[in-house]
Amino acid sequence: MPMAPPPDLSSLSLAEIVRAMEAQKLPPVSQWNPTHCGDSEMRIARDGTWYHQGSPIGRPAMVRLFSTILRREADGRHVLVTPVEKLDIAVEDAPFVAVTLKAQGEGPDARLTFQLNTGDLVAAGPAHGLRFAEGEDGPRPYLHVRDGLEALIARPVYYELAERALAAGDTPPGLWSDGAFFPIAPATDA
Repeated sequence: MPMAPPPDLSSLSLAEIVRAMEAQKLPPVSQWNPTHCGDSEMRIARDGTWYHQGSPIGRPAMVRLFSTILRREADGRHVLVTPVEKLDIAVEDAPFVAVTLKAQGEGPDARLTFQLNTGDLVAAGPAHGLRFAEGEDGPRPYLHVRDGLEALIARPVYYELAERALAAGDTPPGLWSDGAFFPIAPATDA
């Protein structure tokens, strides 16, 4: 059965976004514990491009399908898992990239919904936190997607978030979404 193309986030109302997020059904990969079978010969580049044996996977539907069986292990490794096999997959940074933002509301009533490079929709909030790390190339913002998997927030989307945070005037600057506040300053180790 072919996967439906991802929705156009900019054209969706808040109610349509909620319905689309609720309709996202994922396989129960956390319940599958097959024996480790080896390496998938796959890699996810920092820009979100998926590769198999060194060549980019050109079919977005195939990438979306693989993304549904992606899991992060307790030791930090990423694997593709089915009921009968588990294969390592190399991930350069985060397995997903948040490529589009739709912001609605202000302050604690705001909702920030992100569309990932796989077409999935994720609303930041208590279950899907935002974090900001400092990298060699500047701030690196991330969105928690599910079960330890994160999306790197694309630079243009980060600029939208930074502009929104500065305009709100909170101290420290940060972002509200679904009643949760996320400071945009990178966390410091104490």
